[in-house]
Amino acid sequence: MSAKLNPLSPNKIKKIALIAANKAVSQQTGWPIGFWWAELTHPYWAFTEKGYQVDIYSPDGGQLEADAYSDPEDTSGYSAHDLISMGFKKSPAHAALLTNTRPISAIDPATYDAIFLSGGQSPMYTFVNNTELHQLILKFYEQEKIVAIVCHATCVLLHIKTADGKLLVDGKTWTGFADSEEKFADDYTGIKIQPFWIESAARQLPDTNFIVAGAFTPFAIRDGRLITGQQQFSGAAAAQLLIQALGE
Repeated sequence: MSAKLNPLSPNKIKKIALIAANKAVSQQTGWPIGFWWAELTHPYWAFTEKGYQVDIYSPDGGQLEADAYSDPEDTSGYSAHDLISMGFKKSPAHAALLTNTRPISAIDPATYDAIFLSGGQSPMYTFVNNTELHQLILKFYEQEKIVAIVCHATCVLLHIKTADGKLLVDGKTWTGFADSEEKFADDYTGIKIQPFWIESAARQLPDTNFIVAGAFTPFAIRDGRLITGQQQFSGAAAAQLLIQALGE
């Protein structure tokens, strides 16, 4: 397959910096937590099918670990339908991409066309107050690059502020994991999973427009250079909006 070239620079392949969360331990459940498989693999597939170069990073670098429920081989069977993630896991070349990721400190926004943050349970602990990550996202945005964020990774948008002290999402329409989906997850496991709910927090902000679609249905929206996806079924939808934006 030939690479998709950047129309603004005909000899330059479009490049995406894909950020996934490092492993952590949930203070709510005690579970080991990490990234969500589908939110990494489905966008990765969409981008590479277009011929884009995708480089996978994490805040601290190193080996990544996924949330158990996102693993298509998990005994729960919760993600057994996810054949794209299964293929990624079983491909030695692709699986190796997650064994020694580079840290976000190695990213130069000037060398990328866009940044894409995948979610999972870990971002609610490792992304939400990570000022280095927040500043990196802001640099991409201020350099007029596309910023795409899905699921629980959208928690960063509750805190990222521009130079004038306003939230990046002031005056913007965006989405993220819905309260209805949090309630389903809590009821499914019998445990309060998250330390807070993104939708509830977003609706406390005075100058932003947070919207959601039906629970666990693909939903992603674009507002200028900001693209957001609701949950794990929205990664590919957010990726397609990013591809569309880069094609303009």
